[in-house]
Amino acid sequence: MLKTHTIALDPNNVQATQFAQHCGYARVAYNHGLADFKTGLDEGVWHSHIALCRRFNAIKHDTYDWCGDMSQNASKHAIYTNLNDAVSRWKSGQNRFPRFKKKSHSKSYQADSGRGTISVVGKRIKLPKIGWVRMFQTLRYLGTICKVVISKQGHRWFASILVDTFADEPIPDPRGKPIVGVDVGIKHLAVTSERQYFENPKALRRHERKLKRLQRQFSRKVKGSRNWYKLKDKIAKLHYRITCIRNDAHHKATTAIVKGASRIGIESLNVAGMIKNHKLAKALADASLSTFLEMLKYKSERTDVKVVEADRFYPSSKTCSACGVVDSDLSLSDRTYHCRACGHIQDRDLNAAINLRTVAEGHSETENACGDSVRPQQLRRESSNQEDSTVIGEQLLLFSLS
Repeated sequence: MLKTHTIALDPNNVQATQFAQHCGYARVAYNHGLADFKTGLDEGVWHSHIALCRRFNAIKHDTYDWCGDMSQNASKHAIYTNLNDAVSRWKSGQNRFPRFKKKSHSKSYQADSGRGTISVVGKRIKLPKIGWVRMFQTLRYLGTICKVVISKQGHRWFASILVDTFADEPIPDPRGKPIVGVDVGIKHLAVTSERQYFENPKALRRHERKLKRLQRQFSRKVKGSRNWYKLKDKIAKLHYRITCIRNDAHHKATTAIVKGASRIGIESLNVAGMIKNHKLAKALADASLSTFLEMLKYKSERTDVKVVEADRFYPSSKTCSACGVVDSDLSLSDRTYHCRACGHIQDRDLNAAINLRTVAEGHSETENACGDSVRPQQLRRESSNQEDSTVIGEQLLLFSLS
């Protein structure tokens, strides 16, 4: 199994400068290859990533005389991997046409030259042209190192190490654990049908005042000055802190949910469409629900816990978990669900989580050992609807005969 471990690096000043230089070299190679590809399209010639890399290697030492001090893996993977992937996505219609990379955007480059070419010993990693670099952690997995990507987030450098593990870890048996429904939202990050509430840290909202103040000061500085760069680093550090707080809450919640469930029912959210609502856009982006659901899915896959997604238009919040009646008049401001048919009163998010658990139960089986349905309420609703339709049909028949 391929597993990735991202570890924070502890480079000295010389090594940090070399990291930045290699990231710049990868950006230059990518932009040069993209410009060459666009020129070929204008002339009616389709250049493959192999041809683009070969054309760049032919002129790089004359055009960029400083590239001899860099590891050539940075330029090779920038064209072979990154540019080729961007062009393939554009060709298949998945993404737009590739754009040139800016110097101010994210910094990263691939350091390896193939499987088993990077050495990791304890809390150190050996990189081409840079040497041994200290890490804050030891590598979590044992196996062959397939890929190493060096990137910068905020003020820290990271090494993302992809490992082909020798043997799979023992998977815990999920049998005997309950089927859990999970409802995600803004007020609570997640609510389970087992009455577990995971609070939303609201990291951006907590640091929004400080972020506004720093951005206000940043706008008054002369671009390119020393104070301009100082404030830019401060803003990057604050954004990194916000991301860490959010990811920490996501990891703790998803791990707790997966460890205590044999099957998980979730809802299919159109987060891109929900963010178009400008009244909720900032809160939705701060909660990062898509990232939370993706974490839940890949952790469930690793532990052999099946995830069942309800239909996108399934009214999990508007359906009564006791009798099954749908309240179409329920609004977002109504935080407590009050069923007008049976009088059932329950927290809105908990009611939705129980309905999602019912979906997960129905996906696994429809009858229990005694032959009874695991969803008798739904059968009662279906039978009552059939009886109503039969009565209406008889009344129409009598009316036509009269």
